[in-house]
Amino acid sequence: MAGLKQRINDDVKEAMRARDKARLGVLRLILAAVKQKEVDERIELDDGQVMAVLEKLSKQHRDSIEQFEKAGRTDLVEKERFELKLVRSYLPQQLGDDELAALIAGAIAEAGATTARDMGKVMALVKPKVQGRADMGKVGALVKARLS
Repeated sequence: MAGLKQRINDDVKEAMRARDKARLGVLRLILAAVKQKEVDERIELDDGQVMAVLEKLSKQHRDSIEQFEKAGRTDLVEKERFELKLVRSYLPQQLGDDELAALIAGAIAEAGATTARDMGKVMALVKPKVQGRADMGKVGALVKARLS
């Protein structure tokens, strides 16, 4: 079993022992998403793939928070923030804006990119370096802005 997946499983057992229902529910949702991906693709996920699942869950929670805030549902916003915080605890430390800008500048230079047409080359270089450490939508927007 992959390291990250094993850590989540261990945390599920710990939450069960502590009778922490809120935490246990979120951890079970994470494991369910991982298992679903494994069943769909008939593979066992490695840490990188588990991280991709966690990123997707993180994005869903951010979107939900935004929607609930617009609807004035503060009760649901708090629940989503708790879940997002727990999901993010399994992702590596997020990159700061300066670090992200430096990585993007390096990738643009490495790819020799000059126009927006070269965005795919730049993203191919940046993605492995920032996966799990930055929102890929934000990264794409920054790359596009630099190349326009």
